[in-house]
Amino acid sequence: MPELEPIGWLVVGLCAFLVGAAKTGIPGVGILPALLMAQVIPAQESTGMLLGILILGDLFGAGYHRRNAQWSHMPRLLPAALAGIIAGHQIMDKISDEQLKPIIGAIVLLMLGLNYWRTRSQGDDLQVPTQWWFAAGLGFTAGLTSMMANAAGPIMIIYFVAMRLPKVEFVGTSAWFFFIINWLKVPFSANLDLMNAESIKLNLIMIPAIAAGAVVGVFFLKRIPQKVFNAVVQVLAVAAAIKLMAGAVKLLF
Repeated sequence: MPELEPIGWLVVGLCAFLVGAAKTGIPGVGILPALLMAQVIPAQESTGMLLGILILGDLFGAGYHRRNAQWSHMPRLLPAALAGIIAGHQIMDKISDEQLKPIIGAIVLLMLGLNYWRTRSQGDDLQVPTQWWFAAGLGFTAGLTSMMANAAGPIMIIYFVAMRLPKVEFVGTSAWFFFIINWLKVPFSANLDLMNAESIKLNLIMIPAIAAGAVVGVFFLKRIPQKVFNAVVQVLAVAAAIKLMAGAVKLLF
């Protein structure tokens, strides 16, 4: 396991809690763990360690929403997502930790920008294509960004909103989609030595925090003003993403 200062353990515990909450009912917090983990653990290591936490969180999310998924969307998304995972694996095999940090930051900023444009400019009236290539394109992008940064949530929000899924089916289908692609990422992360026995030990230690977050997510699903909460989360995510990218600016200048 990584040698962490007390503040580092606190951050990892917070990430585990946020993952649990995001998987069962507060999707707005799902963008934060990737950014926070990269602040206290080397960027490549953090993606593998976070993947294990995400998979444990998926067990809560997919279990709770086991009857709420619309499975007809999976054949449209999963093959392209697997192709994106393979592409992300190839890229991560060729870049350093210092190069990956600003990439994670840039991916998150781009995803937040897309989500902001969707909600502010178009809202629920956003007109998007529904043909096969639309699902394939977003599936590939989700697989790529998920493999490289565990940051595909905003992409899938765009897709599921376009499909006009009711709220419960939206959360349920998303939970099962990420349950599947996170397991697909395991052999690729293991090949890069990002998931190993030590990272799994840390993941298991985080189960209580994940479970606590999952309970909070279920409890607050219908109680938190989602727009206000998401706005706060997005501001924090932008700040964290900019901090990750600041290192690259220092190297250039």
